[in-house]
Amino acid sequence: MSVLHTFKAAGTRARSAAWELRTHGRPDASGLRILFYHRISDDRDELAVSPHDFRRHLDYLASEGYRVVDVLEAADLLDGGDPPARTVGLSFDDGYLDVAEQALPLLAERGFRATVFVAPAVIDGWATFDWYDLQPPLLAWDEIVDLDREGTLRFEAHSLSHPNLLTLRDSAAQEEIAGSKAALEAHLRRPVLAFSYPSGLFGLRERGLVAAAGYRVAVSCEPGTNSRGTDRLSLRRVQIDRRDGLLDFRAKLGGGHDSPPPLRGLYRRRRYGMGAGSLRLASSRK
Repeated sequence: MSVLHTFKAAGTRARSAAWELRTHGRPDASGLRILFYHRISDDRDELAVSPHDFRRHLDYLASEGYRVVDVLEAADLLDGGDPPARTVGLSFDDGYLDVAEQALPLLAERGFRATVFVAPAVIDGWATFDWYDLQPPLLAWDEIVDLDREGTLRFEAHSLSHPNLLTLRDSAAQEEIAGSKAALEAHLRRPVLAFSYPSGLFGLRERGLVAAAGYRVAVSCEPGTNSRGTDRLSLRRVQIDRRDGLLDFRAKLGGGHDSPPPLRGLYRRRRYGMGAGSLRLASSRK
């Protein structure tokens, strides 16, 4: 797997360098991009961006005059028409403890806001993230509730147990999507309006279940920019990776990675199955 990540990082750097040459580093101001992270940690984990690098990312955003908003505010800005220039959405998937320990102080210091998508069954401990042999610490419910009330981080739903929704029967997929909303609302005592598809995997069925559950916004892992006409239940996001340098961050922020990298579809089909990530797949399983 490390060879794959090394190859991916090399491809990212090449695309970033091409963007720099093509645009002289000037960002594409069309639409609104949403960036997303998982962990902020020095752990040797491909999902972990170091605190040093994360600080550099935020310092760049601040120095360039960016307004950093959570996912729901990003959707509100899109609803209002063309969002203001130099506005970016920010989110974190999974709800790791290091997001509160490392990212929160840096965000609050700059007046930035972000959404954190959590899976209630994993928080409760009766499910785990199966890509870890030893799962990193997660936020506990009392911490989630307190942080949500504080306001810098807003917590929203990421399914109950983070499965591949495409592989589930209809009733199980419905429970994962609607059940995560109900569980999170029971703790937060407020409406939960945003959903993050686990691993970005969804089709027409999953989108329909998200709509039926009453979510107003859902985010994917498909890169690109969002406009007034973008489907609010399949908003695009650009992932920031552990091996991204500052040029890669600038390129992802500025439009250099708005299309999927070569062979991404093949990799996702091999890992998750046919149709993974395709909005046009009607993935009904009775």
